[in-house]
Amino acid sequence: MIQPTRKKELNYYILTMGCQMNVYDSEVLAGHLENMEYSSTEEQEKADVFVINTCAVRKKAEEKVHSRLGKLKILKKEKPEMLMVLWGCMVQQGGTARKMAERFPFLDIIGGPHSLGRFPELLEKAPFSSRTIIDIEPEGEREGLPVKRGEGVSAWVPISHGCDNYCTYCIVPYVRGPEKSRLPGEIIKEITELAREGYREITLLGQNVNSYGKDLEEDIGFAQLLEVLDETGRLQRIRFMTSQPRDFSTNMVEVIAAGEKICEHFHLPLQAGSNKILQKMNRGYTKEKYLQLVHTIRKLIPECSITTDIIVGFPGETEDDFQESIEVLQQVRFDAAFTFVYSPRSGTKAAEMEDQVSLEEKKRRIVTINKVQNNISLEENLKLLGYQQEILVEGKSKTDQNIYTGRTRTNKIVHFSTEEDLTGRLVNLEIVEAKPWTLTGKLLDNNISF
Repeated sequence: MIQPTRKKELNYYILTMGCQMNVYDSEVLAGHLENMEYSSTEEQEKADVFVINTCAVRKKAEEKVHSRLGKLKILKKEKPEMLMVLWGCMVQQGGTARKMAERFPFLDIIGGPHSLGRFPELLEKAPFSSRTIIDIEPEGEREGLPVKRGEGVSAWVPISHGCDNYCTYCIVPYVRGPEKSRLPGEIIKEITELAREGYREITLLGQNVNSYGKDLEEDIGFAQLLEVLDETGRLQRIRFMTSQPRDFSTNMVEVIAAGEKICEHFHLPLQAGSNKILQKMNRGYTKEKYLQLVHTIRKLIPECSITTDIIVGFPGETEDDFQESIEVLQQVRFDAAFTFVYSPRSGTKAAEMEDQVSLEEKKRRIVTINKVQNNISLEENLKLLGYQQEILVEGKSKTDQNIYTGRTRTNKIVHFSTEEDLTGRLVNLEIVEAKPWTLTGKLLDNNISF
């Protein structure tokens, strides 16, 4: 009897750079590939489709792409049938896609974030094309696309795409387009299904979640959406990011305070402590308004955590302006701050501003502000020593099978020892050690829930 020829197993490899929205987009790309009977591989040499999902927020991210493509040229030469895909925000910038195709002619597909729905079609055409296929159309379908989520207990769920803020340093509105809110029914449906599948925590994503619903005919805002999602059965935690302080209302804080599943963690990007710099950034709020928001949050939710983003070296930032940022850090006492050196992005207003700060001065300021914030983070974490915290266990440590990692409701990372697999469970720990970015806990008896 003649045995049928076994179909060759096809593999894909996705390298994701940038924000959580990029992570979600990569999950959609993976969903398409899985539907086309490709399997994920962690060995790039075994890939039949190699995808780099790019970021355009900072110059360093683009430099990493160029460096990686330089190395992949050798792999493509050794394996010419491999389909090489360059995706994401970086190539959506004006003229970039064409330049990348000319510099790296071995690329088979170049596609922007709006082309997710057309990815299978592009993939089918690529083997028969004599040149790089480029798809950077400004619009595309986002609903109903397949998603292959990563392993774990948490899932990302976009509630909007794009941005209308046009901060002068940011390229995102130009590459992801104007803000477009998803219909609440679609969001609720997706999250209900995720809870049914066993996901215990979801993070709502948007460039500015606070402005959700402003473009919809239905009278619904972010606060109302949170209230509805808080009633989703089987779900244990709801997070969200990112919040624009300008649009964060007292009503939103009240909803979060009253919510059962909405976590008490606020990521509020400050970006600068100087009103002069905030105005140049087009952030839409003053230092005083930001501090008043922090006061309101801590008054209504005393046990919350607040984290932030800070940019140093923005054009025109003097030493006095920089010291104002330091003063806000010391006044607010953020649980953590993600700090960045200002990176000029071609096409943004800030890139054309005068008084660009020298790289040497930017480096000095980033070291200084990190030292200040690390000390604050450690002091805030030390306050938790001896106290009990509820942890959602995310999984095992990659280096020690008896060490598990989870997060508090306030988004603090906690490591603890146990011989039992507690992934996806809520456990109570006593905090026994504190570092600036992580905590160590001791598992308490008889306190595990599903």
